[in-house]
Amino acid sequence: MRSPLQAAKYRPANEIAALQPDFADPVAPADFPQTILRFRNDRWAPTVGLGSLTDEQWLAHFGRFQPLEGSLPQPLALRYHGHQFRQYNPDIGDGRGFLFAQLRDGAGRLLDLGTKGSGQTPYSRFGDGRLTLKGGVREILATEMLEALGVNTSKTFSIIETGEALERNDEPSPTRAAVMVRLSHSHIRIGSFQRAAYFEDKALLERLVDYALTKLYGAVPDDNPPAQLLGRVVERTADLAASYMVAGFVHGVLNSDNINVTGESFDYGPWRFTPLWEAGFTAAYFDHAGLYAFGRQAEAIHWDVAQLAVSLRPLVEAHPLIAQLERFPQLYGEAMARRFCWRLGVAQTGDAPAMIEAAVRGMIASQTPIDRFFQDWRGGAPRDGAVYAGEEWAGFRETVAGFEASSPHDHPYWSAPSPCSMHIDEVEAIWSAIDRDDDWAPLHAKVASIRAMGDALGDAPPLP
Repeated sequence: MRSPLQAAKYRPANEIAALQPDFADPVAPADFPQTILRFRNDRWAPTVGLGSLTDEQWLAHFGRFQPLEGSLPQPLALRYHGHQFRQYNPDIGDGRGFLFAQLRDGAGRLLDLGTKGSGQTPYSRFGDGRLTLKGGVREILATEMLEALGVNTSKTFSIIETGEALERNDEPSPTRAAVMVRLSHSHIRIGSFQRAAYFEDKALLERLVDYALTKLYGAVPDDNPPAQLLGRVVERTADLAASYMVAGFVHGVLNSDNINVTGESFDYGPWRFTPLWEAGFTAAYFDHAGLYAFGRQAEAIHWDVAQLAVSLRPLVEAHPLIAQLERFPQLYGEAMARRFCWRLGVAQTGDAPAMIEAAVRGMIASQTPIDRFFQDWRGGAPRDGAVYAGEEWAGFRETVAGFEASSPHDHPYWSAPSPCSMHIDEVEAIWSAIDRDDDWAPLHAKVASIRAMGDALGDAPPLP
């Protein structure tokens, strides 16, 4: 069973002020024609002391962006650069979002409330600063599914429809608009460090390192803070990459400005869950070279983290940074073993790498869907032995025999005839019901089924 989320008192913060005035620009939110509440995350709102807000108060804060008492007095559009499909771009930043507030949960962890679709900023370039309602719905589905599957992800906190008609080239237009608020463990990106390095702003680099170590990781800086921070990022991002694979998830746009230094997944655009274990499966129609394909995500994230190391070079010699980067492959392998066994419901009592390799070979050879495999083999024994009696599963049957079930498997979810999945046809069907009939019931039903799966899976394995 998943540990229950703990309610907490409201504890506002404004730690981001330590990075000003070089880190962000004060901005004003858009004035929307309407504010129609479509989704409020009543699981996570109480953890930051906001569960008792009325719907009217919720709309005032997350639709009109009335400041939260004691937090940021004005929204901030963050400045950053980044490699986008391996091409450096110094002309980006928060173009349709801002940091709205900071606050702490019951454990004292510093969290951000950031937006998407909240209006134009100095970094909007030619964009309108808006978000489609469909984009907001897709983000709910992505974050709920990933959270249930144990991925360290931002949480979709609020979706409010804004009454605007948007024109988009890649979907039927005009389409409905929304503003989203996400709850995240920071919005400090690798691209934040890249920008400071680009401008040779050593003082800002030092402040960013200190902020990330002390405010986000709660660490006491040692005699080499840049390498210390890089080591933490390597550990978290190796685990993130493994969690994507075990979830069957493809982020789609793993640019360095989309990698959070806390290793938390966020910013879901052209995401997909791959039905089959297909290394070349891509989520973004514009990823023609397959740079961010399912099987290349660990490579992509490792490359991004290397750009963080490059950005830290003005502060420290290369050797300690290289030493930290070189840990990534081993940490990724360990995380794959830890997370694969967790989703399978077995203890790490056997040869995990051999078991995983045999499982992948079996899924590929038999074209067994990823979600189906984990459902059928929960606890290390097949639900229907006859289905997995073929030669393509011989290696897996042999290796998984060395593993023991790790937890009870009596949750009603495990007896369901089909696993909970999140493939593109269902995403489109859920959106179609909203778009055509303003019917939100399929979305709410899906969120409920996803959360039931998460409850059945229990807590994801912690980092060692």
